[in-house]
Amino acid sequence: MQSPSKLALVPFVSVENMMRLVHHNGLDEMLIRIADTIENDFLRWDQFDKTPRVASHSDVGVIELMPTSDGEMYGFKYVNGHPKNTAEGLQTVTAFGLLADVHSGYPVLLSEMTLLTALRTAAMSALAAKHLAPKDATTMAMIGNGAQSEFQCRAFQAICGITHVRLFDTDAAATQKCAKNLENSGLHVTMCQTAEDAVTGAQIITTCTADKQNATVLTDNMVGAGVHINAIGGDCPGKTELHADILHRSSIFVEYPPQTRVEGEIQALNNDHPVIELHEVFAGKTAGRTDDKQITLFDSVGFAIEDFSALRCIKDAIKGTDFYIDFDMLADPDDPRDLYGMLNRAK
Repeated sequence: MQSPSKLALVPFVSVENMMRLVHHNGLDEMLIRIADTIENDFLRWDQFDKTPRVASHSDVGVIELMPTSDGEMYGFKYVNGHPKNTAEGLQTVTAFGLLADVHSGYPVLLSEMTLLTALRTAAMSALAAKHLAPKDATTMAMIGNGAQSEFQCRAFQAICGITHVRLFDTDAAATQKCAKNLENSGLHVTMCQTAEDAVTGAQIITTCTADKQNATVLTDNMVGAGVHINAIGGDCPGKTELHADILHRSSIFVEYPPQTRVEGEIQALNNDHPVIELHEVFAGKTAGRTDDKQITLFDSVGFAIEDFSALRCIKDAIKGTDFYIDFDMLADPDDPRDLYGMLNRAK
């Protein structure tokens, strides 16, 4: 039987190889690389197709496709969000993604994205904070200590210079897990008994809870002047984390308004409530933080360009390495019109 040609082979980055790649380059380096790639892609915002994610909701979770293209490459991510999974010993979020060449339609990368989504979400959070948080910020409250929490803490350390984190989760075991995982990170970690305790002295507050409901993780009295809020848990219709009064006191920054108004914290506000698009801040077209007392809020829901950037970063990072395998994914007949003949010759 004929061996597949090079064009028929698609590099595949498995979970094992993603972990090898991260350890080879270092977690800090990978977070910084992904953040830099996202920022560079946001600076060419107008080149991208932009559409809200395509979501299929059920009573127990959501399955989504997140597509985009810059005219040269096309990318998508498949991702689920099922909060019930934790109780069943399963991941709340799993994902995979693909990049393809627009001119041929041929895939050029297939990758796991469960780990990569955690990396890019953390990188995006810290990138936004680099532009929006107080410049002298040293302490972050991390409310919600699930699978994303350590990545968030490490990204803020690597990209924003955070030195102290204050942890809280309604599940004390989750907080203990997070604290143990951060033991050798260089971060000073404090485990807190309440969310109110966690935000004490914090210049940055990150909320990352999983329950699919309109919750009040932060109440208005918990948010003082001058803080930056990184709200990443509210990411689908009917799921929020902040009391609406906080939104009215904040300058709100978003990725893509048509998606965030449906899925983010601002779903609680009128559709004409003013928000600022982050790509304009990155490009210097709009101011981010303007004074010491301003409350800045990154209403993060995750956008397809960020996943495109993460995949693009991985595609570059695996060049010249063995951190991938070649998948025989594409039919490659001698004559492109003779697919049937290729099947027959395989007997």
